[in-house]
Amino acid sequence: MLYMEDDTLAQIKSVVDSLQSPISDLQILLSLLCRPLDYIGLLPPQCRRFNLEPLQGSRVLDIGKAFPPLQRVLIEQVLPTWSTVLANEGHLLLADQYFCPDAFSFALSAAGDVVLCAYSTLLSSVLTEESIRLLAKLSTQYPIDRLHTAAFAGNDLSARNSVRWDDCLKNVFSVPLKAANAVGTRDLPPELELATYFNGFSSGTERLISTLSRSPSQDRIMSVTQLLIKLVNVGVFPSSSFLPLSQPSFFRSTLVTIRTKFKLDDDHSYSRFWTNVLIDLPSTVAQQTMFASLCSSLAQLPSNLSVTAQDRGIVVQESLLLRAMFGTLQPESDVWNAVLGVVLSRDWKESHARIFVSWAAGAKIGPINSKALQALLSCTLEMWCTSEHIKHSLLLRHRYVTSLLLLIVSYFPHQSEYVVSAALSPSFVTAVGQYISHLDHSIRRCGMLAAEVVATRAGKSLDFGDWDGDADGKPWARDLRALCSARDIDFDPCAVDELEAATEENALTEEIITAGVLEDTKMSALKLTKASVATGYDSDDSLTGYASPTSSRSASPTPSELDEMEKDPTLRVGVKKIPRPVYLAQLGEMVRNARVKPGEESQEADKIEMALNVAEELIRKKRDYGSELEENAANLVYGFTSLNDNFEIDAFENKRQRTINALVACCPRVSTGCIIEEFFSNQYSTEQRFVILNGLVLGARELASLPVHSASLQPLNNQRTAFPSKTLPPALHQKYLTVDGQANGTVQGLLEGVTRAAIDRGKEATADKVPEFVRERQLRIRKSPKVAEVSPAERRSRALLPGQISQPHRTAFIDVAAEYFIMPFINRFWAFLRNEQTREERTAHRDALYRYHGAGTGLVLNAVVLSQFMSSLALLVHAAQNAPQWLSIIAPGALELAVTLGTRPISRAANDDTDSTGLTGEARGKEASVLTAALELSLIVLDGCLELDGGRSLGLEHTTLLLGAGEWAGRIFELLEKGTLVEGGGGGHEVRLRRAAAGVLLKVDELTSKWRRSMVDVR
Repeated sequence: MLYMEDDTLAQIKSVVDSLQSPISDLQILLSLLCRPLDYIGLLPPQCRRFNLEPLQGSRVLDIGKAFPPLQRVLIEQVLPTWSTVLANEGHLLLADQYFCPDAFSFALSAAGDVVLCAYSTLLSSVLTEESIRLLAKLSTQYPIDRLHTAAFAGNDLSARNSVRWDDCLKNVFSVPLKAANAVGTRDLPPELELATYFNGFSSGTERLISTLSRSPSQDRIMSVTQLLIKLVNVGVFPSSSFLPLSQPSFFRSTLVTIRTKFKLDDDHSYSRFWTNVLIDLPSTVAQQTMFASLCSSLAQLPSNLSVTAQDRGIVVQESLLLRAMFGTLQPESDVWNAVLGVVLSRDWKESHARIFVSWAAGAKIGPINSKALQALLSCTLEMWCTSEHIKHSLLLRHRYVTSLLLLIVSYFPHQSEYVVSAALSPSFVTAVGQYISHLDHSIRRCGMLAAEVVATRAGKSLDFGDWDGDADGKPWARDLRALCSARDIDFDPCAVDELEAATEENALTEEIITAGVLEDTKMSALKLTKASVATGYDSDDSLTGYASPTSSRSASPTPSELDEMEKDPTLRVGVKKIPRPVYLAQLGEMVRNARVKPGEESQEADKIEMALNVAEELIRKKRDYGSELEENAANLVYGFTSLNDNFEIDAFENKRQRTINALVACCPRVSTGCIIEEFFSNQYSTEQRFVILNGLVLGARELASLPVHSASLQPLNNQRTAFPSKTLPPALHQKYLTVDGQANGTVQGLLEGVTRAAIDRGKEATADKVPEFVRERQLRIRKSPKVAEVSPAERRSRALLPGQISQPHRTAFIDVAAEYFIMPFINRFWAFLRNEQTREERTAHRDALYRYHGAGTGLVLNAVVLSQFMSSLALLVHAAQNAPQWLSIIAPGALELAVTLGTRPISRAANDDTDSTGLTGEARGKEASVLTAALELSLIVLDGCLELDGGRSLGLEHTTLLLGAGEWAGRIFELLEKGTLVEGGGGGHEVRLRRAAAGVLLKVDELTSKWRRSMVDVR
């Protein structure tokens, strides 16, 4: 027999060689094609007349060895040349028999073997138009259930059958993707489109399960499990109820058939096979995906809380479907965790909760499953009581979990020990309290309803009242209470045809709505067209509007009428008016009230808005009245600094900033220390830190009587609006009201003006060395000011002028700059930097993911915040230039800080990063904004020293610091001149960085040139 088989293979190899050679005649080609097909019994009867030289030998042939060479030579050499001729002569079917045998050969085992070989051959070759045509033909004529029969046919070993099945699944699942890639922009056959292909694949899978359920075995269950796992991986089990037609869906294609077969499954073999397959799925994720997809495909009720007998019957029927597929729900079953994860972790409707509870109760088959209900009650109660769920879940989620909890409770007898235990559990009592204190009235109703129903079922009495009306979810609560009065499981399941009608109705809802909208649009357009034709009027011919019929409704109110109605006290019954605070303690309670009184949750936004509206005015009024401001300043700083715009209040940021400015300006000795300490706390965002820095700067400038370049941030007692521009239009008024075009008054805008002035002073000092400029100055004519005596009458009249009344002594910035502003700010920063670096060193031995980085986003050492910190400090130093401690303490301390932050690494992360900036040594890894801020701070310090004492104290007492600053600025300027790119540079940063570096170089050169001889002598 082996000899005869080898002889047959030799004859087939001869046919392959002949097909590879040039063929001159169609009859020769047909004769060659008929010989192997006739040998295995797949030759169509109408083609037997072409088989002139049949193969000789045994009928036993290994098709897996003999046919792949034949298929490959056909697809690569014969069909590209002869396909048109064969199609015209009507013989293309003969070539197709090598890949997709016809319907007459469908049941033959040889046909299945040929198809398995055809998939491997076609997909391993370059896909041509003929290959794609054959794959499309295979996908429709040989579905997956037929391929399974071919893979497990014969008496082969189970291991070999498993290998053939694995290869088959790999091939058939790759067909749509490979075909789509092969056609490119050309049209893909409809059979190979993703949705069509896998929908047909899903139908074949269901037929395969139905066939195998008649004689189940472990090998067959495992083969179906492999198939379902692959279907899950390609997304054939979506969890959405509304799917586009381009999305394949297993249950959309098969659920009607599955329902019918469950109805006819008298011996429950079909149901048991489904259950065994789903239980044997090796992945819990796959089980959850299939269960979620099935739940999304269940019939939708017209109303989720409907209590009609038909709707209750639909609930029972759907629970029977879940039981038939996944078996009885038991806590110790293999699918319990998968099902529980889907039931409790996803947002379902109340109708799904009814189905889940009915299934857990036994789905009207046998007695009530108390064990499953008890376990489900425990898990649901735990979910319902978690504070995260109460605080952060949406209303739909709250309603689903609440309905699930109450439906489970309704299935237990009255005063059941499980319900009594749940009602008396501390977690449930605590959760009810959290629900009642919730700000959302509808969510609050969920907790109140659950408390009443559970208490009633436990034999207790509880009634919150106020359940009538249509507001705050009251109708939903009444419907759920009515639903829980009876159990769905006590009703008979609906008929299959009714269920199918309900499912089809829900599936077509979206199309019906769309069609109705389109129909209404067409009717409206038709009416407009008829009206236009009848009147002969075209709206494009004039500027008049359409003529509309007189409406029976009253006209809409105007904005002025709406304002009057809002102010009408008779229309604001029940709305509690927020009283205006008159004491600073009351103001602090409005923004820092941790305990909200019951029923006043909705007024929280009004309280904060009232506090913001009156805060600055009240603080400035209390400035000179006793010690009230000093006693409450710290509380107000904490309250307004940590305030967030949770209610989208108008002008929130401006009002909060003005309040912080007023606190710093009116009570600097208390407020400044609190603000500086809060700046280094990790609980604040970048925006809040900027508010703190702006408050320090603008408050200090107000104390120093320096202008605040912002119309919106002008102090209330210094409004610069008393000049004729107040009669101009708003746009021009805002333009002239804003100095130098700065509309926001930010720290960066102020700093730019200060640094520009410092550089300009350097230009003026240098001009003295140019003879032309010196001569021009000497030739200028200067008029001496005239001094005139003021008469006594004029002195009396001036004494009566407003504004000349004797004012109480106000704190000047130079009196508090060093002690309360600048030096505490610098010293606190050094302590903070030491702590952050110590914390980084403690975690340096850990993996990169678990190391602490002090320069993270939003932290103080981040480049954004750090540059703003140094810019603010520069403005404070500039404002305190006339302070007694400026030359001895403030200037060297600020310059040391600037040089250190500009040269030394702030965080260990900077050492680990690659040198993307091109800077080496001390400037490695520095952001352009940090370098710019450090250089501008140095520039302001050096300019102030030159202006006060010519730089003597800094040059002689802090020589090393001065020379270090000059060397650092020179190195940066040199690298910038060479074209070195700085991280975060470009645009305005690059210009400011280059200008600041050049300014520091000039200042250092001017100072050292003046005191170089003394500096050398000191050394």
